[in-house]
Amino acid sequence: MNSFYKTFTSSLGRKFTMALSGLFLISFLLVHMSVNALIFYNDGGAMFTIGAHFMATNPVIRTLEIVLIVGFVLHIVQGLLLWKKNKDARPIKYAYPLSTPKIKWYSKSMTLLGTLLLLFLVIHTSNFWIPNRIHQFRYDEELPLYDLMLEKFSNPLEVLVYLFGCVSLFWHLLHGFTSAFTSLGISHRRYNGFIKWMGTSFSVIVPLVLFLMPLSIYFKWIN
Repeated sequence: MNSFYKTFTSSLGRKFTMALSGLFLISFLLVHMSVNALIFYNDGGAMFTIGAHFMATNPVIRTLEIVLIVGFVLHIVQGLLLWKKNKDARPIKYAYPLSTPKIKWYSKSMTLLGTLLLLFLVIHTSNFWIPNRIHQFRYDEELPLYDLMLEKFSNPLEVLVYLFGCVSLFWHLLHGFTSAFTSLGISHRRYNGFIKWMGTSFSVIVPLVLFLMPLSIYFKWIN
C-alpha cells in the first residue's frame, strides 16, 4: 500500500494520472462539443433539445458525470501539486534566454491556463449545468436550455467570457494533448507525427466550434 501511494505521489506518478484524467476529459470535450454543435441545425433548438435531454436523462451518462467530476478534481489537484513540487525544487528561477524556440510559451504556462479554465468552468456550470440539475431534482423536469443559451449569449460580457475560455482551452490542449501520450510512454518516431497532427486538429476544431456557438447566438446567425 505504501509503495502504491509513493508511486502515485511521485512526479512521474502525478504526470501519469494527469495524462489519464486529461485524456478522459478530452473524450468528454468531444461529446460536449457534439451536443452543443446541434444548435447549428438552426431549427429553433429542436435537435439541441433532443441531445441535451438525452445527456440529462440517460443513466449511463448521469453515472459518468460522477466519474467526470472525479476526473476534473484529480486532474486539477495533481497539476497543482506537480507545479508546487517543481517550484519548491527550484526556488531560484531558471534564467531563460529571450528566445527559446524549442520551449513554447504555452507549454511553460499550463498551470496558468489550467487555472483560467477552472474559473471558466465554474462560470459555465453555474450558468447551465448546476441550475439544470437543481431544477431536475426539485421538479423532475429540465430547464429550457436552448432558451437559456439565447438569453445568456445576448449579453456581450457573457460572450466575451466564453470566447476567452475557448482561447484558453485551445492553448491548454495544444500542449496537453500530445504531452498526455508522452507521459503515458506512448511515444515513437513512427507515429509521433500522427499524434501531433491529431492533437493540433483536436485543439483547433473543438475550441473553434465552442467559440462559434456564443458568437452565432449573439450576432443572430442562428435563432
